[in-house]
Amino acid sequence: MTMRSFARRRQNTSRLLPLLRSPLLGELMAWICLHPEMNYSLAELARRFNVSQSAIGKEADRLAEAGLVRSEWRGNLRLLRAEPSNPLARPLTELLALTYGPIAVLADLLPAVPGVVEAYLYGSWAAHYAGEPGPPPPDVHVLVVGDADGAELAGAADLAERQLGRAVHLYQVSSMEWRWPERDPFLMSVRSSPAYALVGAPR
Repeated sequence: MTMRSFARRRQNTSRLLPLLRSPLLGELMAWICLHPEMNYSLAELARRFNVSQSAIGKEADRLAEAGLVRSEWRGNLRLLRAEPSNPLARPLTELLALTYGPIAVLADLLPAVPGVVEAYLYGSWAAHYAGEPGPPPPDVHVLVVGDADGAELAGAADLAERQLGRAVHLYQVSSMEWRWPERDPFLMSVRSSPAYALVGAPR
């Protein structure tokens, strides 16, 4: 049984933030703006978003020309990072946190928690990302697969809530329960609904 996932590259405009040209641009900007202390190579970003380096490079050119990101070369390596001096940086980061933020924040926090094998956004926020109209929902729901310590997961959820300004609810199941969900109507519902893989599975 497979989950329904999102076809980001089939969308011509961003559904979460219609001001943006594409979902890829939204995800890329959110990842860079919400990790302002980090430098990212084009290769890293291409792997993360499962697109070509040329696709990332084209977006990087536009963002750098607008002064929204810093672009620098270290040898043959082109690196991107947030540009905090731009007067648009703070409001843009806040806007991205409210739209693409759950992906950028949780896909960074959850892989660092030992025992997290897979993790998926599901529920109202995932449905909204998949195309449901209306403003972003106030809560974020995440299914975590594995044997991670509950206190560490709670700590990750608290940190995500502070970064996102919204409630983050984590629901944990074992790998065995996830592989054989037929006895649990909730898991069957998650598997048959829109979801976004944050950890451990292709998006």
